[in-house]
Amino acid sequence: MPTIAIVGAGPKLGRALARTFGAHGFDAALIARNQGKLDTLAEELTADGITAAAFPADVLDRDALTQALKDAAAKLGGIDVLEYSPGHVELPTLTMPTETEPAHVDVEMHFQLYGAIAATRAVLPAMREAGAGTLLYTTGAGSIDPVPQVGNVNAAAAALRNWAINLHKELDGTGIQAAHVGIDVSIGTPAVLGFPTAQPEEIAPVYWDLHTTKRDQAELVFSL
Repeated sequence: MPTIAIVGAGPKLGRALARTFGAHGFDAALIARNQGKLDTLAEELTADGITAAAFPADVLDRDALTQALKDAAAKLGGIDVLEYSPGHVELPTLTMPTETEPAHVDVEMHFQLYGAIAATRAVLPAMREAGAGTLLYTTGAGSIDPVPQVGNVNAAAAALRNWAINLHKELDGTGIQAAHVGIDVSIGTPAVLGFPTAQPEEIAPVYWDLHTTKRDQAELVFSL
């Protein structure tokens, strides 16, 4: 069975991705820092008829993240799709551009860009050997059209977006798809009054499209 590894798996987008890919015969490797929540999610997916396994790791611990992905590949027979969308356990410090200090961005760079690079390095060699694979990276749409109130988060997200699109260019012709997904809505519940909201089940098909019919695209933006 093919496998999707979801870094940042949780009860919203992560679960929807596992169900979307699971409906097409994929197993799901679930990676996040809270083992209890991962185990619960794995049990829910198993009840849906999807083979799912939990591999706890904090994306800020790049060695642990790398090992979790290696363990997932060993247990599930390889990783065919990597999706990277870790969520903060606590609301991060948010800064306006004029208030931003290097440390404010550094924290987000470790969380977003550096974690994505580590995850990619863990799975890409096997994909290169197979000549096939998909690498998908998620940010909010502020990586494309930044918002001053979250200046530091947007800066790191933009770095991840830039890197993912550049990776797409480098991997062109290898059989491996890399792409960025920008989400221009709140997921599940509105983060800000009046801001557009979509359910995770509405968003997940975008990732399936990038894996299947839109492999030539380096980016898709989900908006309403």
